[in-house]
Amino acid sequence: MKTFLQFVLFMVIAAVVILMAIVLGELGAWYFAWLVGTGMIVLVTAAGGALLDAQDEHAAHESGIGRVDA
Repeated sequence: MKTFLQFVLFMVIAAVVILMAIVLGELGAWYFAWLVGTGMIVLVTAAGGALLDAQDEHAAHESGIGRVDA
């Protein structure tokens, strides 16, 4: 039953996308590129933030900052 519901959901999404392509016409490619570009900017920014955080943690660990000697 789950597979059938996924199939129906994807068919509805496909129908909406086809209708949007018909309505948008030649502007569809521009909107698609805009959406993909925006998504890529968000992903690259998130990856950069994660990398910076990992580098900060590594530098703190190497220099001994945050080490508690008891």
